[in-house]
Amino acid sequence: MKIKVGIIGATGYAGAELVRILSSHPEARLVNLTTRSYGGKSFCEVYPHLYKYVDQKCRELDLPALVGEADVIFTALPHGHAIPVAEEVLKQGKKFIDLGADFRFASREVYEQWYKVEHTAPDLLGQAVYGLPELYRDRIKTASLVGNPGCYPTSVILGLAPLLAHGLVDTGTVVADSKSGVSGAGRGLSLGVHFAEVNENFRAYNVGMHRHTPEIEQELGKLAGEDMVISFTPHLTPMNRGILSTVYAKLKQEITLGQVRSIYEEYYRNDYFVRLLPPGILPQTKAVSGSNHCDVVPVVDPRTGRVVVISAIDNLIKGAAGQAVQNMNLMCGLPETMGLDRPGLYP
Repeated sequence: MKIKVGIIGATGYAGAELVRILSSHPEARLVNLTTRSYGGKSFCEVYPHLYKYVDQKCRELDLPALVGEADVIFTALPHGHAIPVAEEVLKQGKKFIDLGADFRFASREVYEQWYKVEHTAPDLLGQAVYGLPELYRDRIKTASLVGNPGCYPTSVILGLAPLLAHGLVDTGTVVADSKSGVSGAGRGLSLGVHFAEVNENFRAYNVGMHRHTPEIEQELGKLAGEDMVISFTPHLTPMNRGILSTVYAKLKQEITLGQVRSIYEEYYRNDYFVRLLPPGILPQTKAVSGSNHCDVVPVVDPRTGRVVVISAIDNLIKGAAGQAVQNMNLMCGLPETMGLDRPGLYP
């Protein structure tokens, strides 16, 4: 029997990527696609590229009914809206993966401070598993509630994890500089993502106050075994999709690039979707576009005593929908790569 899947928020960019990936997943069957804006319309009217691949109509949300007919429920909703869904899913004994921020944090106070909404089910935070398979694979396998990571955090955490796990960097010196395509802002209309505002433009935003900052600090701190505070600056670039992160940190000791690469090779040797690129090739967004890969390259700068780590992901795939399907595979006892083991698109 195929896994029956329901998606709440199916017509946003991340939701639509979930639909696209799962429409060809060999062990999944889409049974319910809900939306606030397109109820009653065929999904292919909203996203014509899925004509003849997805024949469902968009439905308005009837939460108990949706949960009742699905085995796994995904939400791709604004923060605060996934909490009642999680309560219903767990009540009915199903599996839940949230692509939003509601279950990424161990601390209710941190979530409420940065997202400015009350978390009405703090008791569920202890049950939630942070859905980064490269760090929490075994816990995800037995989880019923997974908080899918943010896109920026995925790129930064995977880039820096091996160095922190080996205690090689000064944790007070980490600076993360990230650039994202416009799809990271979602499908909703706003002045900042109009064509004339974005085209031929490149700008920083939310400097020192981006909501992904505490999520990055939480996970990097766990790897380092101590609380961490980092400088994180996101930028908006005039491209549809992709994230390139460049992370800087001071090394605690002299170490060669060869030694650092050996650490990365060992750390990610069982992680299909993390690609340590060969010497002479640096990560670029075009190389991961449409794929679930994270390309990573560390560079040692002996002149400054710093390590510079560059990572690239597709923000809608490894940064959202692809990683969510990777989590579903683990939760349902399927091969982790099922439905995802393919290269991206080029050019």
